[in-house]
Amino acid sequence: MIRYLVVPMIVTLFAGVSLAVDLNVGNFTAGDLCGWKPKAFNGHTQYCLARDGDKCVLKAYSRNSASSLYKMVKVDPVEYPLLRWSWKIDHTLKREDATRKSGDDFAARVYVVFPGTFFWTTKAITYVWSGKLPKGASIKNPYNSNAIMIVAESGDGQVGKWVNEERNYYLDYKRIFGEEPPKLGAVAVMTDTDDTRDEVTAWYGDIFLARGIRK
Repeated sequence: MIRYLVVPMIVTLFAGVSLAVDLNVGNFTAGDLCGWKPKAFNGHTQYCLARDGDKCVLKAYSRNSASSLYKMVKVDPVEYPLLRWSWKIDHTLKREDATRKSGDDFAARVYVVFPGTFFWTTKAITYVWSGKLPKGASIKNPYNSNAIMIVAESGDGQVGKWVNEERNYYLDYKRIFGEEPPKLGAVAVMTDTDDTRDEVTAWYGDIFLARGIRK
């Protein structure tokens, strides 16, 4: 009985502290893949922890393959509306064409997923590194109209360099879908080349959900 009383007490005592801290969803620099699971769509992208300079990161290698790595979370976007991450790619995909299924590949993607009552009501925002679309562009996924892609990085100007990103996914969701977002259900990364029959390597740094200003 004591054990069941202690947990609520701890939560109450430290609630003010924990709410001020970013949620490290992808703690790759600590060599931690706990809770991350693969989801294959067409072949298997290889995901592993690897050294990049003096730090540990998540490395993704895709050759004619499409699979993601995801982690289930349960977070209120009102409390944690910011998504922060870093990434690096070795090149963009020359045959990328986000308007067609035959070109729906990106060197790097980061997803936020909002589960619905039924699978067809599930919605997602995918932040992509595009070789062709302009930064800030939004486009529907050709496979699923409930999945909207937003170009967080574009072109080859930053290829081979670590790039830090921050998006207010709460505001992105409201702008795209015209409604308040439900609870966030998962975060995912994906590097895929199955449609373009290409080959690419990407690296992902830690992924955070953070507090921020909502307007």
